[in-house]
Amino acid sequence: MFRPRVLALVLTAAAVIGLTGCSTTVSMTSAKGANDPACAAVTVRLPGTVDGQERRWTDAQATGAWADAAGTTTVLLTCGLQPPGPSPLPCQTVAGVDWIIDDSQAPNYRFTTFGRVPAVEVYLDYDVVSARSVLDALGTAVSQLPTSSSTCTDRPTS
Repeated sequence: MFRPRVLALVLTAAAVIGLTGCSTTVSMTSAKGANDPACAAVTVRLPGTVDGQERRWTDAQATGAWADAAGTTTVLLTCGLQPPGPSPLPCQTVAGVDWIIDDSQAPNYRFTTFGRVPAVEVYLDYDVVSARSVLDALGTAVSQLPTSSSTCTDRPTS
């Protein structure tokens, strides 16, 4: 008599945990260089929140995602990309990290590290989060990446 109740309880708990885990996992694709140890140093330091958005599990190595309370993903991070070369796009330094800014798909912006090997890309919804707040929150993690001799040369004047 006791065993069926325990078995039912265990199965119910497993089902609840399984359903909860699926609903918060963000599906992403790993970059080619995701297995670089430098990306591991980044991902273990990713913050639990960025600009009020809670971190979500991802299903790809060297990635991060953050979402609002309703579960809408607003920030995506991928480490392990080929570092970009010189770019006509603006470059800004936030929290000691140089970022190339691509706003061609506004309000969804893409920020790519410049002068870091491997590179990191961050996609965010500018209508929901502040780019400066997000990049500032990610600065400690991303600054773990080794720097190259390249630095931003096209910085906006303040």
